[in-house]
Amino acid sequence: MSSAPSFIHLRLHTEYSLLEGAVRLKKLPGMCADMGMPAVAVTDTNNMFAALEFSVGALGAGVQPIVGCQVDLMYQVAAPGEKAVRPAPIVLLAQNRAGYESLMRLNSAIYLREPDYLHVTMVELAENADGLICLTGGPDGPIGRLSRAGQRGKAEDLMRQLAEVFPGRLYVELQRHPEADGELPLAERQSERPAIEMAYAMDLPLVATNDVYFPKAEMYEAHDALICIAEGAYVDQQADRRRLTQQHYLKTPAEMAALFADLPEAIENTVEIARRCAFAVERHDPILPRFAEDEIEELRRQAKQGLEERLAVIEPAAPREEYDERLEFELGIIEG
Repeated sequence: MSSAPSFIHLRLHTEYSLLEGAVRLKKLPGMCADMGMPAVAVTDTNNMFAALEFSVGALGAGVQPIVGCQVDLMYQVAAPGEKAVRPAPIVLLAQNRAGYESLMRLNSAIYLREPDYLHVTMVELAENADGLICLTGGPDGPIGRLSRAGQRGKAEDLMRQLAEVFPGRLYVELQRHPEADGELPLAERQSERPAIEMAYAMDLPLVATNDVYFPKAEMYEAHDALICIAEGAYVDQQADRRRLTQQHYLKTPAEMAALFADLPEAIENTVEIARRCAFAVERHDPILPRFAEDEIEELRRQAKQGLEERLAVIEPAAPREEYDERLEFELGIIEG
């Protein structure tokens, strides 16, 4: 009898996080199965391009797909004359079909505006929160950024707002990507304690994630070259440009449990979240608009009308019969 799962990855970027993620979608279910991980979430950045392919592939391999998205949230509106605040990422996971539809509406909102940055607003998030579980985004999320900037009061206010938008469905996200000397990166050191204190004070659950961008640690340098392509930078440039480390790989449950040995509930809650999510995108026939009661007849009518209009303004290069024969041939191909 297989043992109960101990950790589930809830933040992962596939190749559909364009010029950012390097986890191959087709190989992901197999990698999870090899680790004894019965479920996994895909949370590509500001898109759901992988949702159908991921769901079908994961189910086919016996792995539970958790459909999600890393969404950039415009958590503060700059005052007139002030520099615009850069949006910060949160993670949204679909619990059910309602959650999936909420995710689709939010993704549509991202691309149906012309902003300086791709993002959703707090209003849009509140209007489309049904069926979604929210992770607060870790050290670079909106709560983490405010805490690191010394704005603890604003961080607490935002945490309360998110808790109201996602009642019983908000998890305070912690990340640990230790450097070569064992120290956590500065952003994680500065944001972790405030996040834990706020979670305990507001009775919110903790959750541990590893922000996965590539399958194995040894792929770090190759992935870094990919990031350079995306940013127009150079691998050997001296400026401090790297925001990822060798630790941003698909860690095993044992590695994650060891990393958060002092906060076991943050590991256990990944399994709880996986159990709360029970949705996969299913295949269906293409949903196409109906243009007329008899679409074949309407196509023929418009095609013949178009031919008449074209021949009225050009010098025919062949007898009229050849045009009619060619049109019949093309229409026959389309109808067939």
